[in-house]
Amino acid sequence: MSEFLIMFREVLEGVLVVGILYTFIVKTGRLHLKKSIINGVTASFIATGIFAVIFQIAYGGFEGKQAALFEGTTMLIAALLLSTMIIWMGRNKNVAASLEKEASDIIEKDKNVSLGLFALTFFAIFREGVEVVLFMYAIVIQSDGLSIGGSILGSLVALMIGYTIFIQGKKVPLKKFFNVTSILLIFVCAGLVAYGVHEFEEAFYTKDEMKKMEVWNVNEQGPIFGFNIDDNGIPKPLLSDKGAVGQLFKGFFGYNGNPTSTEISSWLLTLILVSFLWKKAGQPVTSASKD
Repeated sequence: MSEFLIMFREVLEGVLVVGILYTFIVKTGRLHLKKSIINGVTASFIATGIFAVIFQIAYGGFEGKQAALFEGTTMLIAALLLSTMIIWMGRNKNVAASLEKEASDIIEKDKNVSLGLFALTFFAIFREGVEVVLFMYAIVIQSDGLSIGGSILGSLVALMIGYTIFIQGKKVPLKKFFNVTSILLIFVCAGLVAYGVHEFEEAFYTKDEMKKMEVWNVNEQGPIFGFNIDDNGIPKPLLSDKGAVGQLFKGFFGYNGNPTSTEISSWLLTLILVSFLWKKAGQPVTSASKD
């Protein structure tokens, strides 16, 4: 589920960037700048691929405590990027107007318009690509796997919405889409923070010490359900994070069947803080606050 949400948001934002910029140059009669947008998208894909390879090499080079620290840091960085994305989207009610203004400033002030538009496209899409790499790796670390189907479906839905907007010219309630997905992604963000904290604890405490720090442990306790199997096909208790149900909630909410008090506190704090900042970002700016 988290893979679907992330790919949906990231791909949709990328499609909106390209679609809005292309629509802008068409409206202003500057179709010759189309190549700058295409080159910007192409270059951003290549740069994202290079970043993913470098990240994979770095990730594979750590073991033991170093691996736990690297994974914990990745989770927290991904959570930070995700939270800023959620808050930014809550603040920017008119993404199209914002992008058109940036493009207009480039055309009016930049001596090298083609390079300016290329840079605007490149950095906008590359940012989305870097976020996708970090988010997907964070999910892999957290859930011990990745739902390729969910990622593909999220991307396809985003592309379909982009096609509906820019090709068919229909109005789509994007604000509602972003509001609903933002609420869900706040839970994903809290889960990333909690799991990042868990990785740091594993780096500095032994297994026995971690066992003593657990607030509860339902991974091996409770009635066994045949449908709630783990990756090895072994049935697990319903509330275990090793079973099918627990894995679903682990990947989405950051659920843990044996959390420490620090994990629980960090999960709740992140949920409350990001929710507050997102809600505040969406409030209209009053005249008093402007002065």
